[in-house]
Amino acid sequence: MLPILKPGEEVLVDSKAYRRVSPQPGDIVVAQHPFQRDLQMVKRVASQLEDGRFILGGDNPIDSTDSRSFGPVAREQILGRVTSRFA
Repeated sequence: MLPILKPGEEVLVDSKAYRRVSPQPGDIVVAQHPFQRDLQMVKRVASQLEDGRFILGGDNPIDSTDSRSFGPVAREQILGRVTSRFA
């Protein structure tokens, strides 16, 4: 699968999207990297674990750093849902 974002594109993020509902598989989200707190990343929610954490995947798995390398992320690390992208 090709990456959803290309270098230079910007996204619009709804930071209030998950105040009352949980992220769902397929949602594209902005999340805080679990080990690099100053790094935000755009990933797709792959699944939710029973403990409330989320598996995030990149759309280009060959070149993507995602939950396969850093593990599941806590709900608090998901900062919002991507609603639009701009070239």
